Amino acid sequence: MCELLGLSGSAPFSVTFSLDEFARHGGKTGPHRDGWGIAFYEGRDVRLIKEAKPAADSETVAFVKGQNFNSPLVLSHIRRATVGNLSLANTQPFTRELGGRIHVFAHNGHLAGIEQTCALSRQRFAPVGDTDSEYAFCVLMERLADLWLGRDTPPSLAERYEVVRRFAAEIGPLGPANFLYADGEALFAHGNKRTQEKTGKIEPPGLHWLTRTCRPDGEPQIDGLDLKDGNQSVVLIASVPLTDEAWQPVREGEVICVRDGARVEP
Repeated sequence: MCELLGLSGSAPFSVTFSLDEFARHGGKTGPHRDGWGIAFYEGRDVRLIKEAKPAADSETVAFVKGQNFNSPLVLSHIRRATVGNLSLANTQPFTRELGGRIHVFAHNGHLAGIEQTCALSRQRFAPVGDTDSEYAFCVLMERLADLWLGRDTPPSLAERYEVVRRFAAEIGPLGPANFLYADGEALFAHGNKRTQEKTGKIEPPGLHWLTRTCRPDGEPQIDGLDLKDGNQSVVLIASVPLTDEAWQPVREGEVICVRDGARVEP
């Protein structure tokens, strides 16, 4: 299965941590050799970098790490292909514009029969590739469009959350449906189930989360996560725990919302 990683901070942080995880899981310590991608926000727009090749030996990963990019909101994905060939179009994360900002989506799992279950008009949002993940993202964008279009300010967090929650409940029965979705302000995460390393069974949890803050001396509490401000906090959401700390599982079917480095209740 693919792996997801999302980070939301109270202030911009270095994206090096995400890239280090790519190199470690994307072909070195993990089997996810079919592509990698990272999207990190700069205001309403994102830098999107992805390749349909292993992250472990990617010269692009090494180049990006050398640029010292910073962002308050990052989504990343390493791929083990199940649906769709190895191509840039099938490599995640996926992005779309809605309401004058870029929205980002990444999915882990397989959604059997989603094209029959979830109607897609294709009037505005249509897949570029041929994965079930991108199709699901287009469906979500259609569901969100009425909220975002024709208004001067973003819809309320509660309104956005309810659309994402209903969408997650709709695709959950189709198969492993873990996903991360960001709209430039909030990061939404749906936990479902995934193949567990210890048992080999497809079961919950599909995601885990952890909140970390900068120590008083300015040293980061997670190796490689560059936090400079003593008041800064970052929420991490990952397919599998990335450290030996007490990561919290996301319950099956639960959608959590994170904004500015803290979990919030819409």
